[in-house]
Amino acid sequence: MQEARISGDHGYYYPEALALVEAVLVEQPEKNLKYRALLDKASILLSLHRFSDALSVGEKALPLNPYDAGIYGVLIDAHVELGNYPKAVEMADKMVSIRPDIRSYSRISYLREIHGQVNGAIEAMKLAVSAGYPGMEQTEWARLTLGHLYQRYDMPDSAMYHFQMALAARPNYPFAIAAIAGLEAEKGNMPEAEKMLLKACELIPEVGFFVEWASWEKKKGNTQKADQLSRDILDMLADDDRSGHKMDLEYAHVYLDLLDDPQKALSYAMKEYAARPGNIDVNKTLAQIYQRIGEEGKMQEHLEKALRTGSKDPELLQL
Repeated sequence: MQEARISGDHGYYYPEALALVEAVLVEQPEKNLKYRALLDKASILLSLHRFSDALSVGEKALPLNPYDAGIYGVLIDAHVELGNYPKAVEMADKMVSIRPDIRSYSRISYLREIHGQVNGAIEAMKLAVSAGYPGMEQTEWARLTLGHLYQRYDMPDSAMYHFQMALAARPNYPFAIAAIAGLEAEKGNMPEAEKMLLKACELIPEVGFFVEWASWEKKKGNTQKADQLSRDILDMLADDDRSGHKMDLEYAHVYLDLLDDPQKALSYAMKEYAARPGNIDVNKTLAQIYQRIGEEGKMQEHLEKALRTGSKDPELLQL
């Protein structure tokens, strides 16, 4: 599971990890081992975007060990993705009371952000970073998330500081390199931004890096290169699909933002909406699509759902 995060090779590692825990569960292990296997299975299912399945497995694991913080992390993530935000907050209170650490502080931060508590989200993510060991992937991921919070709410200098700290603590960390590239692009320093983003793309096959690259090529008017990259991205998403990784929301954004096909984007976004109609990110995407199509009534309907937690996400407020 950790190697999937580090290498970006989700199509291999997550199915292999799932096969291992399934093999353990078939053996009908004793209580503690069964709990661990169910916890890992739920975590893998979350990574595969199979959120309802993850919640079901997590709820089976909970009575086996209700005093372990890890199971509440799984339940928080599942409830957030399914749009059950009050339940996610309830689980977060349990998790942080049992073990205030990098995992629980990170989730508190995210929940605060989606409820419009930006300063509180930053403070919680600072606690998450300070609770981790410098250089570990988990710690630098939290530090990057802190940097992205600063970037999203117009504090670019603080964002750059934390991105550079992450890269110093974990050399050649592709997500830190890509994050710095994004800030350089925002400053208009495209030669440096492109150089760094290409380096990140060479390190791991992360779909998000290629989406960013394609969007830059499209903005430059280099439609041939943007179209080629978009086809590569669709191939990458199809590979994830074949390995059991649900990518409907990612498909929707590629068709909307890169390929200018809002109807195709709508077909994918509606699949996601059918699975989790309460999720604010899914509703934000649908609002963006309906705006492009020109269906104002539908746009307003989904915009209201996307705003229901009080999020101050600048993209959402702009919409």
